[in-house]
Amino acid sequence: MVIGVFIGKYLHFIPDFLGQFEYYNVSLPIAVLIWLMIYPMMLKVDFQSIKNVGKTPKGLFVTWICNWLIKPFTMFGIANLFFHVIFKTLIPLELAKDYLAGAALLGAAPCTAMVFVWSHLTKGNAAYTVVQVAANDLIILIAFTPIVAFLLGIGGVAIPWGTLFLSVALFVAIPLSAGVITRTIIISKKGPDYFSNTFIKKWGNITIIGLLLTLIIIFSFQGHVILENPAHIVLIAVPLVIQTFFIFFIAYIASKLLKLPHDIAAPAAMIGASNFFELAVAVAIALFGTQSPVALAAIAGVLVEVPVMLVLVKIANSTKGWF
Repeated sequence: MVIGVFIGKYLHFIPDFLGQFEYYNVSLPIAVLIWLMIYPMMLKVDFQSIKNVGKTPKGLFVTWICNWLIKPFTMFGIANLFFHVIFKTLIPLELAKDYLAGAALLGAAPCTAMVFVWSHLTKGNAAYTVVQVAANDLIILIAFTPIVAFLLGIGGVAIPWGTLFLSVALFVAIPLSAGVITRTIIISKKGPDYFSNTFIKKWGNITIIGLLLTLIIIFSFQGHVILENPAHIVLIAVPLVIQTFFIFFIAYIASKLLKLPHDIAAPAAMIGASNFFELAVAVAIALFGTQSPVALAAIAGVLVEVPVMLVLVKIANSTKGWF
């Protein structure tokens, strides 16, 4: 993150060059790196295990309820409390409204791509995570616009459908297809033992490398925004951090009460806690402009998410014995 901000400030020709490779507000360099993060996990998915997901539907119910019936509204409520009440003397009213709109966009967009990394780091069930994310993507298509419109009081929220469909294709459909095809070919030629014990292990560090490079590029794009608004980013971060922990523990404790295995409970909690920030930022820019405080609030979500999610990964891994 620090390297990315440094590049954005002093080597701005790099993000300027990479910024040319964008389609429907989706950065193609970032898409490639996210693909690299996700592909190793998709290699572990076989369709037989996907078919078995229906035998333990409780994990899906936890994901759906937290993401769509709880998260958007608690995000709005917590952000409203901080921006309009607790920080009333620190943030002007108009800015508070804009920051609240950015937080609402984040709250209505549960994670799709990065959750594969969090699931990987908690040794989550790869097949179950794919189904959870795929179901989320379908619900986003239906629920995102009316929820945001309701929370923001806007009659016609213009959702960038191209961004949404391209994100689903790049972050779920393509890597999943590539992983399944690779798995089938390698197993048919070399056998399952070679695939599990040799081939998979060759990809061990690719996910982490992809994550680090993704962060560098993201923060090189947004470095100037962060440096120009350091105090307000800290204020915006407070309710976002509280919300992230709150949603994580709701899903995590619910999973424990429902006696779900840890490899399903951890991804279920991670999906709700993290955000589809690519969509939130794209919608903020499309509705309010690149220099809008709404976009700044959505970008602050990116800044907050990675360190907070790594803390939650640590908590999930250290509490495996609960399950």
